[in-house]
Amino acid sequence: MVATGFPAFDTTVDKTNRLLKEIEEAYGWPKERRKQSYAALRAVLHHLRDRLTVDEAVQFGAQLPLLVRGIYYDGWKPAETPVKMHSEEFYRRIRHDFPYSIQGDTEQLVHTVLETLQRHISEGEWHDLRGRLPADLATVIPA
Repeated sequence: MVATGFPAFDTTVDKTNRLLKEIEEAYGWPKERRKQSYAALRAVLHHLRDRLTVDEAVQFGAQLPLLVRGIYYDGWKPAETPVKMHSEEFYRRIRHDFPYSIQGDTEQLVHTVLETLQRHISEGEWHDLRGRLPADLATVIPA
């Protein structure tokens, strides 16, 4: 556990590190790939956020650990959302924002990140998230 001297910061850093480690383990990356797990999480969160309406994005963001919530909201332009996109465009945008090579394909990377996130979001919010997306994009979100 990180010791910043401020309990709320220590907790959020610890939760974020656990989330990134879970992504690394699920994808099969060694611990030294922390930059890749961060980049994958960031790309998926940003494009998911941008597809949601402002209210939906805020409801989802409220479920995230504090530090991850900051990553999620970084650079957000609510007036420009939702960005209409189908699943192929969603994958293309994530691949564009993920600067590392991928073993497998972008779908596997996205699926790994979303399955990991699902364990950190309430079941009700996860169900709502799937229900708010168009059918084509909802298939991207694990059930």
